[in-house]
Amino acid sequence: MKFYALIFLVATAVTYLAVPLVRQFAIATGTLAPVRERDVHQFPTPRLGGLAMGVGFLVALLIASHTPYLAEAASWQHTRGLVIGVVLICLLGVADDIWDLDWYTKLAGQILIAGLMAYLGIQLTSFPVFGLTIGSSRLSLVVTILVVVAAINAVNFVDGLDGLASGMMAIGASGLFIYSYTLTRTLGTESYASLATTVAAALAGICLGFLAHNFSPASIFMGDTGAMLLGLVTAAAAIIVTGQIDPAVVYFRQAFPSFLPILLPIAVLALPLFDMIASVIRRLYHHQSPFQADAGHLHHRLSHAGRSRVRAVLVMYIWTAVFSLGAASLTLLRMRYVAVVVGVASLLALIATIEILPAAREGIRRRLNPRYETPQAPAHALD
Repeated sequence: MKFYALIFLVATAVTYLAVPLVRQFAIATGTLAPVRERDVHQFPTPRLGGLAMGVGFLVALLIASHTPYLAEAASWQHTRGLVIGVVLICLLGVADDIWDLDWYTKLAGQILIAGLMAYLGIQLTSFPVFGLTIGSSRLSLVVTILVVVAAINAVNFVDGLDGLASGMMAIGASGLFIYSYTLTRTLGTESYASLATTVAAALAGICLGFLAHNFSPASIFMGDTGAMLLGLVTAAAAIIVTGQIDPAVVYFRQAFPSFLPILLPIAVLALPLFDMIASVIRRLYHHQSPFQADAGHLHHRLSHAGRSRVRAVLVMYIWTAVFSLGAASLTLLRMRYVAVVVGVASLLALIATIEILPAAREGIRRRLNPRYETPQAPAHALD
């Protein structure tokens, strides 16, 4: 555990210290997020924050490759696909943040990067659910690309409020860490899970290091550089675990459900995936491009309902924790106990959501009392 703590601290510290340098670079080059009608920030804000996260992640992997415990798992042979993918996705993100690339150019770049990463070893080859495997290398490549591109765009879609994407992915990375660390302890220190645990620890670190600068009021945005980076790394961590589990070993030694390797990545990205799918359906219904930006995302609706962006972010944090940590707890507890814990947590999350969002409280009071009058929101409510 101490080696993973070291990786987490390195990723956090390097990212935190790199953000001010990246911010100055963004200001010097004029890479600022303009204030548009659908945006929630009031002043042009530097972006490219994802560049600092990319540096923090790569430094953390470098340190891991030089530690005795993780040297083999984090060697160049095992991490080259991930490292090259991270570098290329950061370059694509920087180009988009500076020149605002067309959506189809970004999508083509994402597909090429995901394909190259799969070709270099980060590839989904099997689903450890009742021995199900992918039948051909070509199909494996296609499935890997779909998974990575979906994760990249899911995080990109949800990145719309100060501290939202970085905080949600920090919570999701914690769930991945619990899952992969449990497998490490079950299968031995030299198993494949060590790399996934390292990646999850580094992912959580870069998210928290950046969140210190990005929580409301944000002094810098992660931009597409950061959103695409977080999606790619999350997908890679899930693929490293999911595609290489030996069910005969894991399920014999530890009683957790066979569907968990599939459930956990979905749980970690549950809200971003839901928001992405809902946004695509909504835009297609209105005869718009599925990649056309708008203010109809889940976080925008929560922000309006709660009359506060911070409240909306906290609601998203709560539900992300319920989904991702609830799924990860299946590695520690039997399913019947997890069902009780998740049920109670969901109830508490619902109560917290109602308490945080004034519109939800008013809706309930209006149903209980038809004469209830909605109070006027103060003028500074969205500040």
